[in-house]
Amino acid sequence: MSYESILKSKETDELFQAILTLQTQEDCYRFFEDLCTIKEVQSISQRFQVAKYLRHKKTYNEIEELTKASTATISRINKCLMYGASGYTAVLDRLEEKEKEK
Repeated sequence: MSYESILKSKETDELFQAILTLQTQEDCYRFFEDLCTIKEVQSISQRFQVAKYLRHKKTYNEIEELTKASTATISRINKCLMYGASGYTAVLDRLEEKEKEK
């Protein structure tokens, strides 16, 4: 069974195919610097950090202090971790596995 995203479109498919061509961290910096504003990349980065902290059982207050994210943002990300499309979980699992291999 394949996943059917609510974001699915030809344009989104093309964007994700472009992202999948990125091979290095420098490629990512160059592409996202051109694609997004600094604030957009910072917001995405902040959300990812919040997801990591939630996974490691940090409290909302700890996460708010560490990331400066609002409690509304933290709550939204927590809902994604619990009831979402499992995107955060898949990526965090892969990163943890990669870290174990070191």
